[in-house]
Amino acid sequence: MLDHKGRTIDYLRVSLTDRCNLRCIYCMPEEGIVKKTHNDIIRFENLEKVISAFTALGIKKVRFTGGEPLILKGIEKLIKYTSSLPSIEDVSLTTNGILLADMAEELKKAGLNRVNISLDTLNKEKFKEITRGGDINKVLSAIEKCISINLKPVKINTVLMKGINDDEIEDFINLTKDMPLHVRFIELMPIGEGLKFFEKSSMKIDEIIDNHKELIHIKDKSNVASVYKIDRAKGTVGFISPISCKFCSDCNKIRLTSTGTIKPCLHSEEEINLKPYVNDEQMLRSVIEDAIYNKPDEHHLETDKKSKTHKMMYQIGG
Repeated sequence: MLDHKGRTIDYLRVSLTDRCNLRCIYCMPEEGIVKKTHNDIIRFENLEKVISAFTALGIKKVRFTGGEPLILKGIEKLIKYTSSLPSIEDVSLTTNGILLADMAEELKKAGLNRVNISLDTLNKEKFKEITRGGDINKVLSAIEKCISINLKPVKINTVLMKGINDDEIEDFINLTKDMPLHVRFIELMPIGEGLKFFEKSSMKIDEIIDNHKELIHIKDKSNVASVYKIDRAKGTVGFISPISCKFCSDCNKIRLTSTGTIKPCLHSEEEINLKPYVNDEQMLRSVIEDAIYNKPDEHHLETDKKSKTHKMMYQIGG
């Protein structure tokens, strides 16, 4: 599938739920969220139809996100279905890791290829503060489990926040020396709850690279992250900078929300509802094709200083 800019769109991110078992300060309100009704959420049987339609049009990679996708019953069946589709080359998952250790083997058997685990601090008490009550030991156990069963690469997503976790940058980098982990530092984005922290806590990726001369730039398949490594390290260090160095010209993603709408761009207010078409295969493909062809050229976070989307980060999946 090509959009009007000639970009190949072959990567689908599916947000399965806006619910989560954590309340990270830059993502979700402390009081939680207003729960969607059963009818608001696209059902798994209809989601399978939508994913199948996307793959028929050229999608090769699918990532399941949330909220927290592992709180949903039957996710392993959805992964198995998705991985069985002929054109699918990669099925991945973004999770906070709290439930992952106990589910990792079953998910791998179902067809999960790799995981991204969100982890913004290595300090037990700070983890409780950032997540409002989470247990970091469960996340660390999940990381060890994934490595032990060869569910890798294991990527660690770390959102950078000045005054909150910027004192741990070196600790995260050092993780990659002896463990086959791929740490990805991500710029804080001015979206949802993140707007409350953006002016005070946002950081530029270049600051870190300039201060760590031991990092060696390497070639990587990613069109999102700039990837580095320390000499002889088992893992890598990546930097994702959607604001200071946006990658819209190479964007290959399309997003599906838990309510069954396409978001052609993470930061656009535009959404296209697919639920009316789930039982009409031809019409479903046509609507998807049109949405992808008209995908926005780029976002304007660098000038607007805020996202145009009306959704919170936990409703989109990043």
